[in-house]
Amino acid sequence: MPFTLATWNINSVRLREPIVLKLLQEEAPDVLCLQECKSPVDKIPTEGFAELGYTHMIARGQKGYNGVAILSRLPLEEVGDKDFAGLGHARHIAGRLENGVTIHNFYVPAGGDVPDRKMNEKFGQKLDYLTDMRDWFHAEKPEKSILVGDLNIAPREDDVWSHKQLLKVVSHTPIEVEALAETQDAGGWVDITRQDIPEGQLYSWWSYRARDWDAADKGRRLDHVWATPDISNAGHSSRVLRDARGWEKPSDHAPVFATFDV
Repeated sequence: MPFTLATWNINSVRLREPIVLKLLQEEAPDVLCLQECKSPVDKIPTEGFAELGYTHMIARGQKGYNGVAILSRLPLEEVGDKDFAGLGHARHIAGRLENGVTIHNFYVPAGGDVPDRKMNEKFGQKLDYLTDMRDWFHAEKPEKSILVGDLNIAPREDDVWSHKQLLKVVSHTPIEVEALAETQDAGGWVDITRQDIPEGQLYSWWSYRARDWDAADKGRRLDHVWATPDISNAGHSSRVLRDARGWEKPSDHAPVFATFDV
């Protein structure tokens, strides 16, 4: 059963409901994973999504912060969530499709501005979160699974606009890149986006601070689609919908797509 999946840090699902609806209408992914919903679950505007056929939703929410949701027009069974690093944040939700594929939707902490856990508690929380993810994947090896979300790390040199200039900037520091690699290796996860698009600069986030984000193009690939080895060869047609960064009242992230023939 082929299905198309998209992941998008929406930066407030209520504020940006119009562009979520636009995406669902124009691109029609079978499954849409959202991060940073910034809403209690009962306040997520589900009516418009359901009218477009997205009648299934699982979510974890918080007022004003964090929050993850999976919208689907395919039947979706909730299979739980994890509170990594014991932060009490709504940052993970998992659901299983009828074909047996489990989808994990993650929102990894951004980590603040200073890449030093002694000076910056948030950076320590980010590293602890990744360590807990790694340990879980070691203990319970994932199978027939897809992991998506805003992982808040751009791991490769061509995942950022300037490798040298960002080496000491949170999201591209060597300690974060190493932590993400260990987490990926622990689950045997395959980076589907880079499996499909192995070479070249590729971004999914552009700062609001840029006066003209498109012209400056100082992006980072913070949003990811991974799959376990048993289904990684079924993944294809990866793309970043860059245009969405220029929609009205946009998120600073663009949606990332992949299709799986499972």
